Amino acid sequence: MLIEARHAAANEHARLAMGGVEAPGDVYGLMRIAYPLAFVLMIAEGWLRGGPSPRALLLGAVLLLGAKALKWWAIATLGPAWTFRVITVAGEPLVKGGPYRLFRHPNYVGVFGELAGVTLMSGALVAGPLATLGFGVLILTRIGIEERALRSASTSRVTRSDRL
Repeated sequence: MLIEARHAAANEHARLAMGGVEAPGDVYGLMRIAYPLAFVLMIAEGWLRGGPSPRALLLGAVLLLGAKALKWWAIATLGPAWTFRVITVAGEPLVKGGPYRLFRHPNYVGVFGELAGVTLMSGALVAGPLATLGFGVLILTRIGIEERALRSASTSRVTRSDRL
């Protein structure tokens, strides 16, 4: 998480310096608390329950690794456009390569995989599903914010082209 945070912060500063605009109404403030808290709660519950079965641990680890791979594929594909915050730069094309050929929001598919993997690995029968559901609501809200911001940036591109 710390590596991702440092990478995102560097990209955020660069995008804002390029004239990027942060989307209004973002739920990032809640997400940055809820995401790590979800893992803490799952691990705590798992510890209190005595941990998962070896089979659940293995399945969770495989799911977590696959989710991380998908997430980092999305991050690598977006390159400097990947941030924690929704920051669009007018004139940039929409990324359609890499995992974006398969999913509209592969990073979030990876996040759900991370949450499910840790749920299994920790044996958190209550905190895992509740954390995944709660964070899922934030992700769905965030997707709406991202889609509006991308449409707005796309409209800006057309308007900018018309002026040239």
